[in-house]
Amino acid sequence: MVLCPDHSSCLSNGYDVCLSSILSSKSDSRLKHLLQRAPEYCPESMVRLHSFYCNMYCRLIFKGVLKKSDGWVGLGCCELAIAVECRQACKQVRLSNGFSLVNNALFSCINRNEMGSVCCSYAGHHTNCREYCQAIFRTDSSPGPSQIKAVENYCASISPQLIHCVNNYTQSYPMRNPTDSLYCCDRAEDYACQTACKRILMSMKTELEIVDGLIEGCKTMPLPQDPLWQCFLESSRSVHPGVTVHPPPSTGLDGAKLHCCSKANSSTCRPTELFRSCNTQSDQGAMNDMKLWEKGSIKMPFINIPVLDIKKCQPEMWKAIACSLQIKPCHSKSRGSIICKSDCVEILKKCGDQNKFPEGHSAESICELLSPTDDLENCIPLDTYLSPSSLGNIVEDVTHPCNPNPCAANQLCEVNRKGCQSGELCLPYLCVPGCKLGEASDFIVRQGTLIQVPSSAGDVGCYKICTCGHSGLLENCMEMRCVDLQKSCIVGGQRKSHGTSFNIDCNVCSCFAGNLICSTRQCLTEHSSEDERRKFTGLPCNCVDQFVPVCGQNGRTYPSACIARCVGLQDTQFEFGSCISKDPCNPNPCNKNQRCIPKKQVCLTSFGKFECSQHECVPRQLNCDQTRDPVCDTDNVEYSNLCTLYQKGKSLAYRGPCQPFCKSVEPVCGHNGETYSSVCAAYSDRVAVDYYGHCQAVGVLSDYSFHTECAFVKCPQLSATGCKPVIAPGACCPLCAGMLRILYDKDKLDTFARVTNKKPITVLDILEKIRLHVSVPQCDVFGYLSIESEIVILIIPVDQNPKPLQIEACNKEAEKIESLINSDSPTLASHVPLSALIASQVQVSFSISSPSVKVVPVLHSLFLSLLFTLSALIYYI
Repeated sequence: MVLCPDHSSCLSNGYDVCLSSILSSKSDSRLKHLLQRAPEYCPESMVRLHSFYCNMYCRLIFKGVLKKSDGWVGLGCCELAIAVECRQACKQVRLSNGFSLVNNALFSCINRNEMGSVCCSYAGHHTNCREYCQAIFRTDSSPGPSQIKAVENYCASISPQLIHCVNNYTQSYPMRNPTDSLYCCDRAEDYACQTACKRILMSMKTELEIVDGLIEGCKTMPLPQDPLWQCFLESSRSVHPGVTVHPPPSTGLDGAKLHCCSKANSSTCRPTELFRSCNTQSDQGAMNDMKLWEKGSIKMPFINIPVLDIKKCQPEMWKAIACSLQIKPCHSKSRGSIICKSDCVEILKKCGDQNKFPEGHSAESICELLSPTDDLENCIPLDTYLSPSSLGNIVEDVTHPCNPNPCAANQLCEVNRKGCQSGELCLPYLCVPGCKLGEASDFIVRQGTLIQVPSSAGDVGCYKICTCGHSGLLENCMEMRCVDLQKSCIVGGQRKSHGTSFNIDCNVCSCFAGNLICSTRQCLTEHSSEDERRKFTGLPCNCVDQFVPVCGQNGRTYPSACIARCVGLQDTQFEFGSCISKDPCNPNPCNKNQRCIPKKQVCLTSFGKFECSQHECVPRQLNCDQTRDPVCDTDNVEYSNLCTLYQKGKSLAYRGPCQPFCKSVEPVCGHNGETYSSVCAAYSDRVAVDYYGHCQAVGVLSDYSFHTECAFVKCPQLSATGCKPVIAPGACCPLCAGMLRILYDKDKLDTFARVTNKKPITVLDILEKIRLHVSVPQCDVFGYLSIESEIVILIIPVDQNPKPLQIEACNKEAEKIESLINSDSPTLASHVPLSALIASQVQVSFSISSPSVKVVPVLHSLFLSLLFTLSALIYYI
């Protein structure tokens, strides 16, 4: 979304420069050009999704027009308003020359219409609910109690989102007293602005009058990083009778979307898949689009496209277009929000009413305006939506318990992976208390979570860490040292900018704030000599292929001392034998009134700076609390928590409920090279099983390696026939899963550990956080730290014999996580410590045979495609 010829970005530092150039434009033709193209940059969907910024653009453009000579009003600027009633309000202003009225009428109308279109869309096809909802937004006066009650009566059972949305709107009546914000005036750096601010708040009543007065009195643009404007944004929560008003979150308007601002450094600023959703509301939106198009015209902000009867002309393609624009495709690489040009031209040539096209336009010229590219990074190809699914027509094998969201507005929906106690209602989801990441945000984080949000100062690369408190607000925020995102890396004489990922030989690397971070894979290239090939083992530092495990101070078992040294450990920082074989409680490091409990963990922070303890000391309690955190003892008896188990004098076998298949203890080798007493013991560490028996080999690391240690390992049978499997780094056996190999920034993790609880950050911490982002209960998350300095994450079907649909679902979840990491999405980047994940590569298993595939109708194929849409990418990028 760019208005300026120099391609200043709408959300970057060029924001105010761009606006200033519009308002100060000396050229009538230049300003006219910007005005005529303004709808391109503020389409209705964009206004809804990014209302603050896009509204600010459109408001200032209108103000720029109306401050010119009266002749400018005749440019048809009223037609820029999307809603009919807004255009009428604008024309009334024009006729009366009431420039001050434009704020109270036109922009109030725009805001009201915008909010109404969002809220009432949740009604779907329920006519009564939709009509009562729309009545709330049809008048500029305060909605009456009977109107609000009618919406609750007709819509409560249909859509909690609609009720929440309407409540947010109606709570803005009556207006809060402007003098409540007088303290914000002191934030202004200029004394004249402070004086003007106080005068305006004492004399003016409406928010829009105040905003206009401040712009004129302080001679500043309303930028959220300005201390004065930031204060108004943070204090803008309104008072409503009977409603308890809490102080605003410290993140201001929307902490999640602030993450996006640092990305707006290109010539385009567009909504991407994280602004899209895969839910019933989006499905209803697609159907509504179809109904509008069936009337014979596709109305765009700057052009109307006449079409033939789309119920007869390519109806499946039109459905695909409607769905693809409402819901992003299952293409993790695509960042576009428009269909590709070739698809656009094809459909308009076949179904466009070319005799009625606007003068001078053809299918090609219209598509040049709508979809000027076929680059898959910037557009949506329709072939994904037009091909029959190879997975059959069974969709019950995969569920999304949190889509649509069944929880209250202040709660976070999570997949229930813990199960339920006997006799209680067992739902597939949990509603847990949470905090919004800002006053206007829909992004909710779990209570007690550490969150990273951009600093209030607004400087790119500056962040603070906050805690989601019991009050439902972010608390105890601490500013962090700023990261210089302008710093680049020099690699092979070439400059690599921050955030760039690339390969050096067989290693994946990323430039992070001037630091080059790479995996430590051993490489063999096509230029390697015959002698190098013959001696090549594929292990780090080309170590000898042998399995003589050592335990590092970071809690990781390495296959040999050579590999431990290769990853940077000194001889004093490891000892022979696997880590799990060590007893950290002998000798007892705890006090006499404490019990020592082994707690294996692999630390990702620098173990020279943070002790990577393998035990925990807990009080010897006479009475245990009733907290449910099930554990299983060595006799396969389950207890509600560790305290109860030790009170009975029993020994811990593994954390989690007792499982029948773990009654007979049989050792297994995990992907991390540790031998566990049972499958359940491995799973409690979130480690998947490579094979049964004690660990005895280092697995495959390279396509060029020739070692044969794994030849003596008996691999378990694949969980699904016809699955082309993956082999995890360092493992021997294949499995059906989606696999991620992730680079992380250790310095950033050290910083998090230092400014928070001084405890190390572990692999399990990462896995438990990632697990919350996997929305399909038929898939679960496992992982480990590889000997090549990468975090390996496996998203595996939980069923013993998974269906092809379930394998595909886990693949899509892996692709989703990869996309979130590589795009530095706030969905992950807001969470400490996930923001330290900087680059990811994904590899998925897939079905190589599909016996008796049933060709399904295209609409069903569409549903299957959309079922696996990147479902956590619902809110923000």
